[in-house]
Amino acid sequence: MRIARFTVGDEPTYGVVGGSDGDQIVASVVGDPLYSGVELTGEQFPLDDVRLLAPVIPRSKVVGIGRNYAAHAAELGNEAPTEPLVFLKPNTSVIGPFDPIVYPAQSSDVHFEGELAVVIGRICRDLPLERAGEVIYGYTVGNDVTARDLQRTDGQWARAKGFDSFCPLGPWIETDLDPSDVTVTTDLNGVRKQSASTSLMLHDVAAILAHVTSFMTLLPGDVVLTGTPEGVGPMQPGDDVSVTVDGIGTLTNQVVARD
Repeated sequence: MRIARFTVGDEPTYGVVGGSDGDQIVASVVGDPLYSGVELTGEQFPLDDVRLLAPVIPRSKVVGIGRNYAAHAAELGNEAPTEPLVFLKPNTSVIGPFDPIVYPAQSSDVHFEGELAVVIGRICRDLPLERAGEVIYGYTVGNDVTARDLQRTDGQWARAKGFDSFCPLGPWIETDLDPSDVTVTTDLNGVRKQSASTSLMLHDVAAILAHVTSFMTLLPGDVVLTGTPEGVGPMQPGDDVSVTVDGIGTLTNQVVARD
């Protein structure tokens, strides 16, 4: 099932996306299905007639995992970590499909990082590996935008990864996905820059969630970014960046200069 958050007016609502490519519809549901389940209202809209929003706004946090693909760690001159390398992005960094990524004045080296993102559906702490699937609501596409120069100079990653608009998510949540071997790709202005299977992750989804919850409680609606493959690179104002995860869809945003 594909769960979207969208608007056809002023009020955001949730819906289920269905239909074939080119003829998709979104059927609105009552409330937030993450908390209240899926109850259709009877209203339907052509997907092309709605504005898609970030499918989830984390109530507490976005958890990122760094250097989770060996080739990506190597391309930046880093060693692959022996356990998941965890950082946080504020929920104010989240934007949706086609929302602008704002290039901050403090940086001159902003990079795209296409990723598979996990949406948490249940409160969890000290999660056993074998029970990871029980707490996952679904999966979406993420772009862990990073000011690479600030990441190098600050010595920690809060500012480099925490600017407003530095966490695009979308286009929707896919609740039925096997994350063990799906391809993540990133295109910049139509040119392929990243392409790798999640099977190459050093730490799979279950291992990531078990590690994170060994010291931090995850709440419903929290998002966990699972790391980016090799091929990251700079973006400039005016660029279009599209991240695709097979089985989910494509998330596209344009980079704009800050006013």
